[in-house]
Amino acid sequence: MRPNAVLTRGINRLSQAGLPSPAADARFLLAHVLDVAPVSLTFIPDVPLDAIARYDQLLELRAARHPVQHLTGIAYFRNISVQVGSGVFIPRPETEGLVQLVLDWITKRCWQLPVVICDLGTGSGVIAKSLSSELAAADIVAHIHAAELSETAYRYAVQNLATSGVDLRLADFTTAFPDLIGMVDVVVSNPPYVPTTVRQTLPSDVINRDPDMALFSGDDGLDALRAIAGTAVALLRPDGLLALEHDDSQGCTAPAALMTVGGFDEIVEHSDLADRPRYVTARRIGT
Repeated sequence: MRPNAVLTRGINRLSQAGLPSPAADARFLLAHVLDVAPVSLTFIPDVPLDAIARYDQLLELRAARHPVQHLTGIAYFRNISVQVGSGVFIPRPETEGLVQLVLDWITKRCWQLPVVICDLGTGSGVIAKSLSSELAAADIVAHIHAAELSETAYRYAVQNLATSGVDLRLADFTTAFPDLIGMVDVVVSNPPYVPTTVRQTLPSDVINRDPDMALFSGDDGLDALRAIAGTAVALLRPDGLLALEHDDSQGCTAPAALMTVGGFDEIVEHSDLADRPRYVTARRIGT
């Protein structure tokens, strides 16, 4: 059967299941079954019958709200991919904007090399790996450090960061880097930020698949952000950058939380590509 016909059938199946992105999901799953990049599907002459059978199985699992990334074992992010599965947070496209904020800051201020970066709560290691890849491509020397508390997520990060040169530590991010106090140029994190009070409103393919540790952070969703900010005050050099992702409902409360923690100025809110408040950056006040 021709790939377009198989793909159309897959899109229809996922559309009937009420999934939000049936075309993208169907394309990723078919590419996975055929072991090709999604952009290469148009060059496949025919889809073998055994591949169609495997594809149909994956479509049924996706219709039952299993994440595409768990079915393929891979999440794509900017110009890299990482291995993911049960017990580790699936990278979202919004986090790509957080990486871009950090890259923009570094390229404008690379007067001090190597750049020292700490990724707190690295999960799959996607932020650290992406920064390592893109800074190396730009010939910017960086020493990147990452910490993860979950043993399950840490195992994925070990695989994903194996050849990156990133210093990965299995530890609570608040105590992971005593040797880097006052030596870090950038602290970056996509922390848990979902308020525990909205748990029942989350889609089943989020609440049943992503680990609670990576999702929830107190009644207002900002407990982890406050902890990271307090840690960053100690780690960052004067004028260093703190860059954090947050929920789109926290465009006012996240910057206010940083002000409450203290130690920062130039606290700036940034929007994602959908023009929703999504990131906050701040400058470590010099001493």
